[in-house]
This record gives sequence, structure tokens and C-alpha cells, in this order.
Amino acid sequence: MFDSRYDNDPVSRMRPRRGPVQRRQVPLSKGLVVEHTETEWCGAVVGAREGLVQLEDFGGKVRAFPVNDGFLIDGEPVVLVLPKRQPAGRQRTASGSFAVAEQRARVAMPSRIFVEGKHDAELVEQVWGDDLRVEGVVVELLQGADNLEAVLAEFGPGRGRRAGVLLDHLVRGSKETRIADAIARGPHGGHVLIVGHPFVDIWQAVKPGRVGLEAWPTIPREIEWKAGICRALGWPPDEPADIADAWSRIRGRVRDFRDLEPELVGRVEHLIDFVTAA
Repeated sequence: MFDSRYDNDPVSRMRPRRGPVQRRQVPLSKGLVVEHTETEWCGAVVGAREGLVQLEDFGGKVRAFPVNDGFLIDGEPVVLVLPKRQPAGRQRTASGSFAVAEQRARVAMPSRIFVEGKHDAELVEQVWGDDLRVEGVVVELLQGADNLEAVLAEFGPGRGRRAGVLLDHLVRGSKETRIADAIARGPHGGHVLIVGHPFVDIWQAVKPGRVGLEAWPTIPREIEWKAGICRALGWPPDEPADIADAWSRIRGRVRDFRDLEPELVGRVEHLIDFVTAA
């Protein structure tokens, strides 16, 4: 005979406790936007060392957190992990090309690429610099489209000496388009390729999501464009140093060609193909 008081085991009727939350592992990379769960600090990864990850918010402030803390990406719990090393010989450059291991930059070839604007040249160097050094292609800064004809006349394009040119805002009816058409009809036209992107400024060639925007805002004509963008992002726009700092932040969010709009990527690749085929 059993005592009825012990017929049912209350422990057996307990519901199983829920296990730990499974968090997706995400490789740690510069520019990755995450939220620290405990403090709700949201920012882009700008560095990691000694077990800490540094996050920069959209106001430019940087805080460091233990990499083993909890983080969210778009509301999803994740675990930040160091990226796995790629097998030797299979590493890629920021442009997506396979990296050439242990090769010095070639002696500069006669052909050149001219880029309008300091910020444009910096972005081209950041993404395509490794490829250009392997090919021996020099990129020169073009201080405004108005100087292009004189620069080309001094450079002297010809057989085996091509000139590729990247211009801002090359759209129908623009000053840049008129300059490009005149050069194409001139004596050097057959050895010069002029391409351009449709953006008001090279800043727009960076995908807006990299700086926390759904789209780059439309800035009224009476407001200087870069200053308007800085205000839209909550950054100071008053001094030249403010504009330089803003560009540094934006460019710092670019990890590789996938963070750029295809309208720029395709144009730069076209220029590289053109000058290296000479």
C-alpha cells in the first residue's frame, strides 16, 4: 500500500525551464552598427583591443565595452566575435579583388587617373589603392573640372599614355558635361576617358545606411550642401575643420566597395580597365 499523499510528484509536473537565449554570432568589423544592451548605447565599431570594443555614436562620441557583453543588431541579440582569418592567398582587397601577396608596387605606368576633389581622391585610394599600386596606376588630384583641359594639355595623352578622369555631378546639362564633351571632340579625345557619378558630392556615393540614414536628405540650394548634411546628422558645420571631421567620420564607415553606390563603383572600375589596357 502507498500513501496517496505521495502518488503525484510535484517536481515532475513542473514545466521545463527555458534555456539560455541563443545569440547569433557576428564577426566584429569596422563600421558595424550595434547597440549595447545594458546601456542602450548605439554606435558603429571603430576599434577593438584588449577585450574591448569601441563604439562611436552619430554624435561622434566613443565609448568602450567588453566584447563579451550583450549586443543587439536591429533588435536581434548577437555575440560579437573576431573575424576568422581567410586562408592564405585568398584575401581580398577593399575593392573585392584577390590580394596579391608580398608584391611591391610597380613602377608607375605612363597612363594616369585624374580625380576631381580631395575627398573623391581619398575615397578612391581607400577602396582601390591596393589594386592601383599593383597595376602601377597613379591617381592625381584635379582641382576642379575647370582646370581639366589645361591639365590634359600638359599631360599629353597619346598612344600608350591614356588619361582617365572622374568628375563630380556629371549629368545632362551640367558644366562638367559640357567640358567633357568639348574634350572628347578635341585632339586628345581618343586617348581620354571621362566618367562621372550623378551625385551632388562624393559623400552621397557612400550608402546612407552607413551613417544611420535611410536616404541622403535634400538640401535647399540656398544652403551649402555639406553644411546642410552635417546639420542633418547633428554634427557642427561652422568651420572647415568641422567639414573635414564630418568627411573623416563618413569615410571611416566605408569598409569596402559594398558600402558604396554602384554608380561610383562601376565608373572607377571602368577607368582602371581603360588606363591599364593601354
